[in-house]
Amino acid sequence: MSIDLATSPDTQQETATVVKLGAHIGARIDGVTLGGDLDPATVELIRHALNEHKAIFFRGQQHLDDDSQYAFAELLGIPTTAHPTVSSRGTKTLAIDSDYGKANSWHTDVTFVDRIPKASILRAVELPTYGGATQWASTTAAYESLPEPLKQLVDNLWAVHTNVYDYSASSAAQIEDDKTAEYRAEFQSTYFETEHPVVRVHPETGERTLLLGHFIKNFVGFSTKESQALFNLLQDRVTKPEHTTRWNWEAGDVAIWDNRATQHYAVADYDDQYRRLNRITLAGDVPVNPHGERSRVVKGDASAFSPIAD
Repeated sequence: MSIDLATSPDTQQETATVVKLGAHIGARIDGVTLGGDLDPATVELIRHALNEHKAIFFRGQQHLDDDSQYAFAELLGIPTTAHPTVSSRGTKTLAIDSDYGKANSWHTDVTFVDRIPKASILRAVELPTYGGATQWASTTAAYESLPEPLKQLVDNLWAVHTNVYDYSASSAAQIEDDKTAEYRAEFQSTYFETEHPVVRVHPETGERTLLLGHFIKNFVGFSTKESQALFNLLQDRVTKPEHTTRWNWEAGDVAIWDNRATQHYAVADYDDQYRRLNRITLAGDVPVNPHGERSRVVKGDASAFSPIAD
C-alpha cells in the first residue's frame, strides 16, 4: 500500500509505503515523518496498517521528543497516564529502562486492569551496541491456528489477571538489585485483579484473538496445576515462530503495536549495557468475548489510569 503525501506546494511529494514483514504480523512504513501535524490521510494509512499487520515500525524519527511523540499519539487515540501504578518517573511516558529491570517474558501490556490499552507507541532513546531486539506475536494468528475443539474450549474460558505475578517463573533468572526491587515494589503498590475472557473479539476488525500473557494467575474453575498446563498449551501457539516478528532497533526507530491482538518480548541479550525506550499507551475498551460478555473487575479502580475508549 502507498499514498502520495504533499508536504507543501513547494516541496516534492513523498510516498508513504507499507512494507509487509511477515505472513501474520509486522510491517515497516517508509516515507512518513511522525508528529502531531500529520495529515488525515497519513493517519488513516497508519490506522489501517496497524489493524492489518498488528505491529508497525518506522525508521529515521530522530526528530521526535516526548512532547512530539505525545502529540502524534493523540492523533491515533486518547493517551493514558504512564501506568496504573508506576508514576514516579513521569505521567505522560513510561521509560522502558534496563536499570529497573528487563521485560524479557511474553506479555500483553497492563492486562490486570479492565480497560486494556488498545495500542502502544515506543520510541528508542538509548540503545546498546548489540542485542536488545523486541519480538511481537500475533494472538489473532494464534487463535486461528487452534483446532476446532480447542476453539470451543477457549471461546468459553476466563482467566484471572493480576499485577502481582511470579517474576522468577516468567523472567530469565534476573538478579534483583535495589533499583529492580524498587520498581517491582512500585509496580505492585496498588493491587489490581480482573477476570478477562481468554478470547476477545477485536472491536475494530471483528477478529477473535487470544488474551493471555504473563499477568495470568489462573484460569477460572481450574486448579493451579491445570491452569499451568492449559496456559502452556495456548501460549505455545502464540509464540510459534511463524506467528512472530522481530525488530532490531536503530537510533530514531518507533514501533506501534495493537495491544489487543499481540504479545511482545524484549530480548535481554545485551549484557550490562544501558537500554531505554519511551512508551505512550492509548486508551482501550473493556474486552468482550464471542458471547458478548465483558471483563469483570475483581479488585482495583483503573479510572485514574485511563478512560474506557469506545
